[in-house]
Amino acid sequence: MTNVAFIGLGIMGAPMSVHLQRGGFAVTGYDLVPGATDRLVAAGGRAAGSLAEAVAEADVIALMVPDSPDVEAVLTGPAGVLALGRPGALIIDFSTIRPDVTMALAAQAHQAGFRILDAPVSGGQPGAEQATLSIMVGGTADDFEAARAIFELVGRTIVLVGPNGAGQTVKAANQLIVAANIEALAEALIFLEAYGVDLTAAVEVLGGGLAGSAVLNQKAAKMTARDFQPGFRIDLHHKDMGIVQAAARQAGLALPLGALVAQLVAAVKAQGDGQLDHSALFRGVQRLCGLAPTTD
Repeated sequence: MTNVAFIGLGIMGAPMSVHLQRGGFAVTGYDLVPGATDRLVAAGGRAAGSLAEAVAEADVIALMVPDSPDVEAVLTGPAGVLALGRPGALIIDFSTIRPDVTMALAAQAHQAGFRILDAPVSGGQPGAEQATLSIMVGGTADDFEAARAIFELVGRTIVLVGPNGAGQTVKAANQLIVAANIEALAEALIFLEAYGVDLTAAVEVLGGGLAGSAVLNQKAAKMTARDFQPGFRIDLHHKDMGIVQAAARQAGLALPLGALVAQLVAAVKAQGDGQLDHSALFRGVQRLCGLAPTTD
């Protein structure tokens, strides 16, 4: 597998495509946003003027787009990958979408003669930039092994978690845990600030105990500095919490903490913070405490 089409070169997709190009693959990028392919081109890759051009000679077609309808639009229909790509190509969907949509799309892809993996990632922009993403993969063992060289160029923890759809299910669980942790961290820091505690010292000691987490390591500094430049936007986490709620309802499950956190994320989005990093849940807690939300 040498020729890769990479569809969706945003905050996550752009650095991922660059890692693949520098890792020895010939990458052709396509994005609806003008200039989104600039980083890939600077790294030696190629920009396509259309989806058809991007996928025409591709052995692997990677997607990193925002939501389920976007993946459906890229893959299906008369101008989609399944119509324009070469049968036998391996589709790797790095996007985070609904598990049921993934399973339906996988069935269509197989019927059209394509192989497909759902491979949503965790780690945000820092993980994409540093090629340290956690990748949860749904599909067959053979397709997983065929894609291993690609996964190893963009990720560090790479696990086949089950058949098509399983990757998206695990990612939904990941997003539930992350959102709950960010909310808890925001509440803890505002609690500490109210008592005048040295936050740097507090975060250091908390990080060394059971409260330590990747969320604390990555997000505490953003909250204390009031730096909410996006690595992963509230808008996207709101979408992901909707996936969690819909999938839980479909399975007949009650996730009470998940429902509460989903509402807190929705509230911050409704208050105009959707384009900020999800650490801006801190601003939602400030509002609930009667404090003016702050930024750097």
